[in-house]
Amino acid sequence: MALKSIEYLIDGNGEITIGSIGPIRCAATAADEDQCLAMLVRRRGESFMQLLSRLDAAIENAYENQIFEDEINC
Repeated sequence: MALKSIEYLIDGNGEITIGSIGPIRCAATAADEDQCLAMLVRRRGESFMQLLSRLDAAIENAYENQIFEDEINC
């Protein structure tokens, strides 16, 4: 599985984090040097690779369309 947006982010001094955040058992976040790009909550029955794929798509959407997904603070 190609995760080109995650790779692009990490190569450009950005970061992703996967793990628990407060009461949320599993979340995935992505940020670059300037802003948070995406914060996703792992869905019931969602595989780890599906979560990574959604994170990759959310990063792409943030860079291309300036749409930032936040499933944690909504």
